[in-house]
Formats: sequence, structure tokens, C-alpha cells
Amino acid sequence: MSPSQVPYAMHLAAAEGWNPGLHDATSFHAADPEGFLMAELEGEPVGCISAVSYPGGFGFIGLYIVEPEFRGRGIGRALWRQAMQRLNGVNIGLDGVVAMQEAYARSGFKLAYRNIRYAASHLPSPGPLPAGVRLVPAAEVPFEDLRAYDRRFFPADREAFLRKWIRQPSGWAVAALGADGLQGMGVIRSCREGHKVGPLFADNPEMAKILLLTLASRRNADARVILDVPAVNPAAISLAQEVGMEVIFETARMYTGDPPLVDLEGTFGVTTFELG
Repeated sequence: MSPSQVPYAMHLAAAEGWNPGLHDATSFHAADPEGFLMAELEGEPVGCISAVSYPGGFGFIGLYIVEPEFRGRGIGRALWRQAMQRLNGVNIGLDGVVAMQEAYARSGFKLAYRNIRYAASHLPSPGPLPAGVRLVPAAEVPFEDLRAYDRRFFPADREAFLRKWIRQPSGWAVAALGADGLQGMGVIRSCREGHKVGPLFADNPEMAKILLLTLASRRNADARVILDVPAVNPAAISLAQEVGMEVIFETARMYTGDPPLVDLEGTFGVTTFELG
């Protein structure tokens, strides 16, 4: 896909009820300009898949969709083969719907954990900041500091994506700074329905709560807030429940190799299911 074609994938994702962000296409394409594939039938687009390659031997598959009227013709299998071929030789991850776990297992994927989507329309107001901590726009933090902090929670460097993600229209990215530097970061963005928070990374649950509620306070008053939480982080589950969020969806995080060594205890919100 060219940059102008990536919104087609967002359109298909919206039709599936996946509720993409209004401006996801630009950031997604920046992650890997060659990583978004489209199937055409007689010159017309009929399906898509992303196979994003990150530095250091990591890849991620997402946005695997064929338009309903063209399913059952082998188009999905052709897309899948192309994506797997593009990422051949690296550890590949995906967030699949639970019903597809067995199918992905046949392609060599193993379940690592579940990601659970929580949502709420009304959240509490953020409380006072801990002593010595201040919140600033993430774009005002030296980018190398932000990049290093992000790398603690993600399996690979994603510089180009991160630069776009923290500056996207209709979004707000915030960082928590303390005496020892960064203690947390989070982004909220407008979606087809409501707003999603992701990533939500923090050194401890208290900071994660402050970031989540501060981000939520910047949305339209009645818009739903959505947070995708790794089920292997009990503190993240407790936080979502504490602020009144309810489960609406879940995925199966799977890898072809061993799960990457990242800080899941500090991961209170996944950046995006589509890119890992």
C-alpha cells in the first residue's frame, strides 16, 4: 500500500467493529512503509493485511481482513502467505480474536497471554500529583529519553512510529517526570467511537492511574474511554476495575517464538492491537 491507500485498511477495520483511531493511518505507515499489503481483484481492492517488520528480528501481523462479499475465494490465504513470507525468519506476533486461536496455532503461533479491552463512559477526576512529579506534553520531553522509555515496554525500537504517535491530530500525549526522569507516559486518541488510551506505561500503579485519569479528562465529556490491558498484569486489571471500566472484548496475544522480554508489569495499556 502507498500512504494514500492505508486508510482503506482503516475503513475495513472500522466495518469489522475494531474502532480504529481517526488518524492511525499516518502513524501506522511510518512504522514500516512496506509493511501494509492489499489484495486486488480485477484492479479493485478487496482485502488487506499488515506485516510490520521492526528492527532486531521482530514482526507483527494485523489488519487481516477480506471484504465480506469476497470471502471464501482464497484471497485471505494469499494475503496470509504473503505476510508470513515477508516476516520469514523473525519472531512474529499478533493479537487475534479468540475464535481464531486454533487457526493461528496451525501456522506456528503459540498463546502468550490475553489482552482484555475495557471501556467506560464516566471516569473519576484525576487526583493530586505525588510530590516532585509533574506532567508535561510528551513532545516536550527530549525524544531520546522518550524513545528509551518506550523501548523498555516494546520488543523493538519504533522511532518513526513514536514520533508520529505522540503528535497525531485529535490526540494528546503526556509524560510524567520525576527527580529520576521519566516515570510514565500515555497517549489518548480520538477513534471512530470514543477515545482509546494507548500506550499507558508507568513505573507503578499509582502513576498509571494518574496518567489514565488525566488523559481521560481531556476527552469529550460523554465519550467512552477504551483501554487494552494485558491480562498478565494484575495491577492493570485492578486499575481498570477500580476506575469503573468494564470488559467489552479480548484478544489472544500469540508469537511464533518465545514471548519478547519486555516490562509487562509496567504495561497498563497496549499501544494498539494492530501493531503490537
